[in-house]
Amino acid sequence: MDPAQASSPGDAQQQATVKGSTRAFWREGRKLQDYSLFDFIHGYVYARWPYLYIGTALGERNKFLVKLIAPFVSLYQKLFGDKNGKPAEDKVEFADTYHGKAVPLETATRLVSVKESIDLGDLEQVIPYKLARDLIFQHPDHIVVLDCPCRVSRENPCLPLDVCLIVGEPFASMVIEHHPQRSRWIDSKEAVDILEAEDKRGHVHHAFFKDAMLGRFYAICNCCDCCCGAFQAHRNGTPMLASSGYIARVEVGKCISCGTCESNCQFKAISISEQGAVIDFELCMGCGVCANNCPEGAIELVLEPSKGMPLEMDVLLGN
Repeated sequence: MDPAQASSPGDAQQQATVKGSTRAFWREGRKLQDYSLFDFIHGYVYARWPYLYIGTALGERNKFLVKLIAPFVSLYQKLFGDKNGKPAEDKVEFADTYHGKAVPLETATRLVSVKESIDLGDLEQVIPYKLARDLIFQHPDHIVVLDCPCRVSRENPCLPLDVCLIVGEPFASMVIEHHPQRSRWIDSKEAVDILEAEDKRGHVHHAFFKDAMLGRFYAICNCCDCCCGAFQAHRNGTPMLASSGYIARVEVGKCISCGTCESNCQFKAISISEQGAVIDFELCMGCGVCANNCPEGAIELVLEPSKGMPLEMDVLLGN
């Protein structure tokens, strides 16, 4: 689908029918063996009304609605939480259907610069999620920037608002068709500019996957711990964020204990001692914000197998 066509207004009859991106979303869902009608409805509601969806989930609005839908969430877990007779330790919880993987700036930059389709196959080899399926970029150069639903939901949000990058089809067209006032088409250069600016602000890049969103990568969010709903859930014990597969390491001889890394760390994984910065191994998610903003170049990211597999773009692209 041509972005120009997707964003141009149609006639009155077209506006009265189901939008083309919604039909495309449904067609893609039907290709998946276990993509249910419930999954489609869930994905459609999420993409069609993200501000209501996220605002309600954050508890910032519609508290009555939160109480109203809670029984349906419990019902979902009962009906779909034990797919295919999986043992109890593999039981799928509702939070497992929506997750973000921290990615360093370099990886995030490459994710929005891909010009070819990628079909990786079994994502369990790359991203340790129970419901990970295929990582498929369809028209990956179609990128939309969206006002962040998490920030919009907050009374005093971090700025700017337009920092959520929706990547590929049918997701980009679906967002632009339903939210023309809060989104716009951008090219990969502007996407990279947004990523770099957010990195300098100390915000974390997360590649997001959602079961109802065709089980695919669909967005890069630039997250702060004060606004982000995934951060909020993570702090409250719901594991919606996964490590990048790296961990920060400090070169003590270079560190001057300036505290820049501590103030930038959204995961509260860094403290400052007389000897220099100290990394909390358990809390560090390997996002790389500390390394990119260290004035002395005293921090680097190193692979840490116990933290899971990283999104290695050279491997994905076959380079």
